[in-house]
Amino acid sequence: MSDQSAAEPTLNEDAQRRFPVPAYGDLPEDLRERIDEETERAGFTPNVFAALGYKPSHFRAFMAFHDALVEDTDLDREEVEMIIVAVSGRNHCLYCNVAHGALVRIYAKDPHLADQLVSNYRTADVSDARMAMLEVAVKLTEEPDGVTGADLDMLLEAGYSREEVWDVGAVAAFFNFSNRMATFADWRPNEEFYALGRGGE
Repeated sequence: MSDQSAAEPTLNEDAQRRFPVPAYGDLPEDLRERIDEETERAGFTPNVFAALGYKPSHFRAFMAFHDALVEDTDLDREEVEMIIVAVSGRNHCLYCNVAHGALVRIYAKDPHLADQLVSNYRTADVSDARMAMLEVAVKLTEEPDGVTGADLDMLLEAGYSREEVWDVGAVAAFFNFSNRMATFADWRPNEEFYALGRGGE
């Protein structure tokens, strides 16, 4: 028991600046188990887990939807992360730009792509199909009432399946929510994220 306690993750008190960050030991067991898994996998505890711990029911719902988006899709994980960063760039979301920018670098094995997506996704060195994907995701972000069936048809014509088209919309919509919550609560990215994937390996 003492060994487990000594190995407990420490939640960064600066993970969010407008709401309290709970102590790890005060969290429900299922949240602690999820944090332990992520900490072991990543080598550090991403601050989003610390921030969402403030509201355990929301932590569970947020993570369940996130997991469904990245696990139950035929989109490449690289494509999922590209959508997230393109959307987050338009929303000026510091946390998601930094954290998911790191994931773009890792999954794409490209040290430049995330910066292109954050700055202006249209400068990104991607295929025509992936550019169409980004165009629709950003349109849903900036002009949701302007999205029409023609936008979905464009993705189908680019080679995406109908279910993948759904997933493009779902990822963009969920991370618009995430971006706004991150900005509202002032989530701060871990220092580790800034350096990840910079070697292009």
